[in-house]
Amino acid sequence: MSICRQKVTKGVLFMKRIGIDIDGTVTSPSSILPYINKAFNLNVTLEDVKEYDLLHLVDIPREQFAKWFEGAEPEIYNGSPLAEGAREVLTKWANHYELYFISARASHLLDLTRQWFTANELAYHHIELIGTHNKIATAKKYGVDLFLEDKHDNAVSIHEECGIPVLLFDAPYNRDPIPDGVIRVANWQEANEWIKKQICKKASE
Repeated sequence: MSICRQKVTKGVLFMKRIGIDIDGTVTSPSSILPYINKAFNLNVTLEDVKEYDLLHLVDIPREQFAKWFEGAEPEIYNGSPLAEGAREVLTKWANHYELYFISARASHLLDLTRQWFTANELAYHHIELIGTHNKIATAKKYGVDLFLEDKHDNAVSIHEECGIPVLLFDAPYNRDPIPDGVIRVANWQEANEWIKKQICKKASE
């Protein structure tokens, strides 16, 4: 067994705590679209979503869309499917890392969110719903060593302000250029492989 594989197996790792977004990262990025299509009589697919702000999909005022979303949030979150591979990878990571889920969801949705994690058999050490997309202060508060995110500007700002690598889960709405230190991954398998490579790199130093 190689030194690198030994380090992976034994959990002797250079990262201790991983910060992880929920919606569009742990959940499928298309989770909300069936609800939008039904509510607004549309036929939108993920490839149509070119901006993170979903207002461009509907022809209504922002205030009206926000009111609809607030009312629909519990149903959307309760029914959100997992991103492919998320459960398998997170189950492995839970043996080696502290998994801190940091989400822009409002704090009153915490019980629902925990119930969803339990129903989907997802391991976690902490869930923090901060009610804002600005996750920098929370990432610093908990001293995360790596962050997983799907919102482009979040990924860039977390990397720049916290000085940590950020894995950006690829989606049609986040394809602006990214700086070194923000790493675009296609899926959870790629995220897992990136961590393995970093472990091997550290092991050889």
